[in-house]
Amino acid sequence: MQLDERKMKILQAIIRTYLETGEPVGSRTISKYTDLHVSSATIRNEMADLEELGYIIQPHTSAGRIPSDLGYRLYVDQMMEEKDREVKEIKEVMLEKVDRLELLLKQVAKVLAVNTNYATMISAPQYQRNKLKFIQLSPLDKMQLLAVIVVEGNILKNTVIALDEELEDETLLKLNILLNTNLNGLSLEEINLGMISKLKEQAGVHSSIVSQVIDTVAEIINEDEDLEIYTSGAKNIFKYPELSDNQRASELISAFEEKQQFTNLVYDTLAKSEDKKGIQVYIGNETPIQNMKDCSVVTATYELEEGVQGTIGIIGPKRMDYEKVVDTLKNLMNQLDHLYKKT
Repeated sequence: MQLDERKMKILQAIIRTYLETGEPVGSRTISKYTDLHVSSATIRNEMADLEELGYIIQPHTSAGRIPSDLGYRLYVDQMMEEKDREVKEIKEVMLEKVDRLELLLKQVAKVLAVNTNYATMISAPQYQRNKLKFIQLSPLDKMQLLAVIVVEGNILKNTVIALDEELEDETLLKLNILLNTNLNGLSLEEINLGMISKLKEQAGVHSSIVSQVIDTVAEIINEDEDLEIYTSGAKNIFKYPELSDNQRASELISAFEEKQQFTNLVYDTLAKSEDKKGIQVYIGNETPIQNMKDCSVVTATYELEEGVQGTIGIIGPKRMDYEKVVDTLKNLMNQLDHLYKKT
């Protein structure tokens, strides 16, 4: 439901106070913190309503409350809407005179960890190869064809196609024209069953060649690349009591050591980045990383050139300073975009 202005101010005050202190927040603290000019009794009533609505919870028998995941979500969504403004000036110290991308990404992860006091990760950029660029069928010998298939990002795949009979040059030329005329520039989703049936019909007795070429196109586009991920600041987790008990800390450190658990996070962020302008906030159970259900994870998508994208992430407690983190990521994303933008 839509909260009225007073409830929203009280919820924001509870969240901001808890972000700063890590301690449950009482009505007396809120009465001093806000500009509502209402009594502690009124604030207690409003807090009871917020608790009933699921935005705050009472962790134990004290009078204090802490934000729930739902409360954090409302706070973050509102903050994101309000932050439609220019990113901060580029901090040259992070990017100046860094020639190699790998060194840059490692440096970015380290600087982010130092500046935010949270743990950080950054993925190497990937080319979103989803469209076919070119097909070339060439004779390998009398009974074999070499099919060279190129997709976006100049990703190339060779496959050998066995023939039932020797092909004449004119037939091979017609097959090349047929495949390139109908398939070039299409994504895998656009190559539907109707189109495949039509191509096979036009290829006649050579329909098996069309099938093998399309199978190879699908294999290239869907092929998983080894995703390189750089991390830093994992030990910052121990600074936050709610994450530093032996079991939680061990699980989180394990995620940073193995790194592959970040793969789902990277792909999820890249998939959502177009709709959400590159910034994603995962609170608690929203994160795709099983070992980080007690954390918040804020990610950004950077783009070095068209289609070449990677993910930056900051991992911390649910009471992280969301505003600072979002500002930092927007600033950094802007730096990377401009540093590597094609001219």
